[in-house]
Amino acid sequence: MILQLLKKTGFIALALILSNAVFSQNTELKKFNSKELNNDRYLKIYVPPSYASDSTKLYPLTIVLDAEYLFDVYVGNSILFSTKEKAPEQIIVGINQNQYNERYKDCSYSKENSLPTKDSDAFYRFIRGELLDYFEQNYRISPFRTIVGNTLTANFINYFLLEDYPGFNAFIAINPYYATDMPALLQQKIPSLKEENRYYYLSNGTYNPENWKTAINTTNALLGTANNPKFKFKYEFFENSSAVASIGQTIPSALAYIFDLYSAISKEAYEKNIKDLSPPDAIAYLENKYIEIDYLFGSNLKIRESDIFAIESIILDKENGDYLKDFGEMINKLYKESPIGDYYIGRYYETGGKLKQALSYYKSGYMKLAEGDPNADGYYQNIERVLQKRDGTYQE
Repeated sequence: MILQLLKKTGFIALALILSNAVFSQNTELKKFNSKELNNDRYLKIYVPPSYASDSTKLYPLTIVLDAEYLFDVYVGNSILFSTKEKAPEQIIVGINQNQYNERYKDCSYSKENSLPTKDSDAFYRFIRGELLDYFEQNYRISPFRTIVGNTLTANFINYFLLEDYPGFNAFIAINPYYATDMPALLQQKIPSLKEENRYYYLSNGTYNPENWKTAINTTNALLGTANNPKFKFKYEFFENSSAVASIGQTIPSALAYIFDLYSAISKEAYEKNIKDLSPPDAIAYLENKYIEIDYLFGSNLKIRESDIFAIESIILDKENGDYLKDFGEMINKLYKESPIGDYYIGRYYETGGKLKQALSYYKSGYMKLAEGDPNADGYYQNIERVLQKRDGTYQE
């Protein structure tokens, strides 16, 4: 048992070391001279390894406050999620704020109206103007932007949501220390959100002081009932945790929620969004999903084969298979080397009694199979069946 435990913990330690090595090699510490702040600020910048090898790809941008302790946690999780195709690769920028307790000046707010002070307004302009402009001009950035904060900095990130045109698409608020009027300000803002989706992830736990929990619970109650389809909100309460441990719990949970669109279609997504669709609507859903992935995240993904199979039953079973041809043509555009598209088109023609066309597509698909492919015999049965139907010798 002890040996097994050592092996297991040794493997985990090795995985952490390797993960740390990956993003350490791709992380730069940059001194950034800010005119708004009238001083230098230190940034940690993580750029995915693929950035250098693909000159056309765009990347979502994430700004992480309190970078001394949030940056590595976020980067480590982003690498894991992108490796597992649960989120796109991201360019991640951490702002150091704790060398001289800058976070208190950076993120201060007026007790009278809960709005930024002169100092925090300068920090706001530093991010909104200088940082975002710099990365837009010097890096290949997609339209999707995320900002992350914890406690006091988690309150500060809300000012970017309160703008007329919010500067970020996603907000991760870890155990926020809300200004007095912030819950009401957010409630007032949500109805006016239009055009693009905005994602808001909020965490809380038993470890927070009572006044914090009260403000967070109030915010949850207000935002959770917001009637705006453009506002995507998730709240999580960590019962058996701590302020430190909850950071490691919040970030992966937030990534899973915010980037759910990027992931392959899950059973839950199928049940909720797809199963009752008509064949043309199911095909459109799939195509639109990947158009949006390309636009928001700069990830020019082909439609995953698993997502194609996710809607297969709808195409086969509804409306007499009338959309099998459209389905097959879509697949052929994406996977020219695959026999799957030819199979669906062949089936469409066979069902309609057009045996010559069916035979042509079944043969085309069969020729795409590699020698020794275990599916070859089963696939050739399609050809034999159509030949028998043509000759009048086929028996059910």
